[in-house]
Amino acid sequence: MKHLWAPWRMKFLDTHAKTLGCVFCTLPAEDADEKNLILHRSTHCFVIFNKYPYNPGHLMVIPFRHTSNFLELTADELLDMQQQLQTSMAALKKQMEPQGFNLGMNLGEAGGAGIRDHLHYHIVPRWNGDTNFMPALGHTKVLPETLDATYKKLKSFY
Repeated sequence: MKHLWAPWRMKFLDTHAKTLGCVFCTLPAEDADEKNLILHRSTHCFVIFNKYPYNPGHLMVIPFRHTSNFLELTADELLDMQQQLQTSMAALKKQMEPQGFNLGMNLGEAGGAGIRDHLHYHIVPRWNGDTNFMPALGHTKVLPETLDATYKKLKSFY
């Protein structure tokens, strides 16, 4: 059997294990939005690239307030997050022309949340045929563009 390697995942595992505190609280507290891939800040939430994306343009909308309980979000937080989801989808649609989207949130360990303590929405642009043999057989995703290039493409929209 041949192996296809995805060594970038090890960096994620090592970094995630060593991060002190919540990464979704730490990154927006820093004054380094471009370095941290934060595209936009609004009143109650921020838009950030998923550093280990399922597809090019994979964004997340995250409340500033640290919570894992969706039911605790205020009406203002909910509205702001929904508005940022809509704006982000419009930016992706204009700049990257996806043919569809996956939009959602994984809550709790049983719900598949990779970061369980701070809820976040995922916006994953999709194209017909974007799933091929690489993830199915090689457990490796091929991304045709760097995160920095996609960041610059989408940043102009906000």
